[in-house]
Amino acid sequence: MTDLYVSLFISNYSPTPIQKVVSLVSRTGRDLQRYDTTGYRQVVGCIPYRYKNDGEIEVLLISAQKKGKGMLLPKGGWEIDESIEEAALRETMEEAGVTGHLEETLGKWQYKSKRQNMVHDGFMFPMLVSEQFEQWPESGFRQRKWVCLSEAIDLCQNWWMREALDAFIDRKCL
Repeated sequence: MTDLYVSLFISNYSPTPIQKVVSLVSRTGRDLQRYDTTGYRQVVGCIPYRYKNDGEIEVLLISAQKKGKGMLLPKGGWEIDESIEEAALRETMEEAGVTGHLEETLGKWQYKSKRQNMVHDGFMFPMLVSEQFEQWPESGFRQRKWVCLSEAIDLCQNWWMREALDAFIDRKCL
């Protein structure tokens, strides 16, 4: 009788499929951090963008972790257990709370980190945003703001991110 009961229970069981799972916790630490052969930390990020109804492009900027330090594009460490594309998507979700379609890389920039006093290789990808979340891993200490391209260049605090924005504009607008 028990066997019959179990088989009936299983035959009537229809689980609800999980559409998407979004982690609300950011990765931390440098244990899995990727470095090149010269010791440069590998960093990857996105230029999240969308089209307004009139066809104008808007870019999503985020606040720096420390208050009063300006706005930037989402970026962070590329870890050894993920592809460069996976890292770009993960960092953008963690820092900006958006997902979307990742496009071909805009290039690589070398810059010196102010906090760690070391050289980083920064790779940037355009990402056409398809979904924006109300809660995301770093929503407790980051603000985000959709801005036009010229305002993004004015507000972005890092020279290499402004250059990435220029490369993005060249690709999308010329």
